[in-house]
Amino acid sequence: MLFGQSVFQSVLERLKAEDETVEDAEAPAVHRVSGLSTGLAFDVMQGISVAAHRVGEAYFDHLDLAAAAHLTEKPVAAPAPVMPDHLSRTTPQDVAAELAISAADTPMTLSDKRRAFARLNHPDGVALPFRDNATKRMMLANLLIDEALRRLR
Repeated sequence: MLFGQSVFQSVLERLKAEDETVEDAEAPAVHRVSGLSTGLAFDVMQGISVAAHRVGEAYFDHLDLAAAAHLTEKPVAAPAPVMPDHLSRTTPQDVAAELAISAADTPMTLSDKRRAFARLNHPDGVALPFRDNATKRMMLANLLIDEALRRLR
């Protein structure tokens, strides 16, 4: 018995210590993750990755060169948007004429007219310079349709 241990325990401690030194000496130089049976493949030359040398061009590795060619060209200014003719008609009479609300309309047909009008005139669907006109037209159309619905009830 050595230092309060049985002979068996001291032999186990010595074998464990020898095993740890052998593992440290035999540790491979490749990069491995504990628990994986294969190593990780790194694109490293002398400790520095190839991609690190060309940081600004790294995204070109994943693009087609023809698709990336437009990045070097100067951008062409988009033409100024042209206002559609119907957005210039902002009087209540013009909007009422377009909606063509009649006494024969039902709540269903008025709802359909509202949707059709909004499809063409909603401010979110027109270019920024024309949104004020589109907003006026939508406000007038909603007012006229709401009034027609109120009269039906």
